[in-house]
Amino acid sequence: MSPTRTRNRRRLTGIAAAALVAATVTPATLASAAPSATVSPGTVAPGSRVTLTVDGCDSSSARASSRAFGDVSLSPASRAYGFSGSATVYRDAASGSYPVTFDCGSSGRRVTVTLTVSPGAARGGLGGSIDSMSPGRIALGGTLAAGALGTGIWLLRRRWAHAR
Repeated sequence: MSPTRTRNRRRLTGIAAAALVAATVTPATLASAAPSATVSPGTVAPGSRVTLTVDGCDSSSARASSRAFGDVSLSPASRAYGFSGSATVYRDAASGSYPVTFDCGSSGRRVTVTLTVSPGAARGGLGGSIDSMSPGRIALGGTLAAGALGTGIWLLRRRWAHAR
């Protein structure tokens, strides 16, 4: 056997051994990792909706519960071992911090995060989408919209004039 072939065989054997070790260790590492959860947004007014997400549940079901909104069944998400859902915070919820407990079904794994309820009513209307708009930005947007409208009218009139 040539030295090059022996060297290549040793390299392949080493790579195969490393891949076997990685494949053996990775599932154990993932299985022992605690689930992670989020409540979005983290601060809400009474009556607002929140999105609940938990990853790392190695079970077929998951639930979230809190004194702020009760008990909610979560649906499987597109991510592996992920679940998501939404809940509406009670309209009469007092302001303060509320623990939200995510329960990973048959695996018995749990994780708790905090939801903050702020005083005041839920924001309606535009939902604060124009809070960061300056008069300059509004003027620029209006100018661009008027320019686009004017260009469209000019092109249509030109086409109509040539069609006669």
